[in-house]
Amino acid sequence: MATAKVLGTQSFVHTLSACWLRPSLTALEVSWRWSYGIPACVLLWRQVRQVLLAATGGTLDPARLGLDRVLLHDPVGALSAGPLEAAAKFSAAFSLVLPGLGHVALWLVPLLVAAWVVVSSLGRTAVLRRADPRMHTRVAALMGLQAIRMLALGAVFGTWFGAVRWSGGIAINAPIAAGTEPNLILYCALVIVFTLGLFVAWAFLSWVFAVAPLLAMLRNLGVLSSLRAGFALGPLRTRLIEVNLVMGVIKIALIVLAMVFSATPLPFEGVTTPEFLAWWWAGVALLYILWSDFFHVTRLVGYLNLWREFEAETGTDFPRIATD
Repeated sequence: MATAKVLGTQSFVHTLSACWLRPSLTALEVSWRWSYGIPACVLLWRQVRQVLLAATGGTLDPARLGLDRVLLHDPVGALSAGPLEAAAKFSAAFSLVLPGLGHVALWLVPLLVAAWVVVSSLGRTAVLRRADPRMHTRVAALMGLQAIRMLALGAVFGTWFGAVRWSGGIAINAPIAAGTEPNLILYCALVIVFTLGLFVAWAFLSWVFAVAPLLAMLRNLGVLSSLRAGFALGPLRTRLIEVNLVMGVIKIALIVLAMVFSATPLPFEGVTTPEFLAWWWAGVALLYILWSDFFHVTRLVGYLNLWREFEAETGTDFPRIATD
């Protein structure tokens, strides 16, 4: 008898529950990400602080950059009351620190990217080997695939930045040059459309960069062979794209939830303290990071389960991942 085809989203629901019952996978994901993220944040903060010290004469006084404390304490309110004036102050301050930031970025960005390629490849290998010990260890191949993914992601960010600059030229610079008021609503609308559009496009196209490391470890393949195998998955490709789009929706939902919870204490601003707000926002950021890591794991395990289902349909039966 013919069996009904299982949709990628249906399989993904089962994967969510399986990963929830297996917390060791998420713990590994969190461990390797934080082993990179904490030193990277410390290094980044130290370098930025040195640039700010140089720009403010060693005082870290924002007034030296043309920023008053009222603007820094309530940037949203300042932007709402006088967007052009506030934006001009931020732009002038940024122009003062830009040369120093550019000098630091020349060596810091390549260093952070190279470290991410190495650490993420080792961490991804550990997670996938924990999910299935039968998988091959292909750290070098994963490094090459991660480097290619970073180049593609950098191209997407470059496109987004160019779209934002184009939006500013159309909605702000052109009206000011013509002697009219800038159209801030049009600018925000264009930025939102471009941001969401590129986000969805990346979710639709980036599945191959996520499944290629899996194929490298499943089939013991190299970098180019893994990419070719990823593009030649036939009917399985639709399910992988489906899961990747679902992950994109989940990421947007997590961002919206984080924004909502971050704004929850604001109606009680009169009775809350800055320390409480700082701890609240830190807690919201921590929960967002943990949930994001969990869904990264579920995507990997979802791809692995879809591959097993695909091979079972073609004659080779592999069991699903067992729970802890």
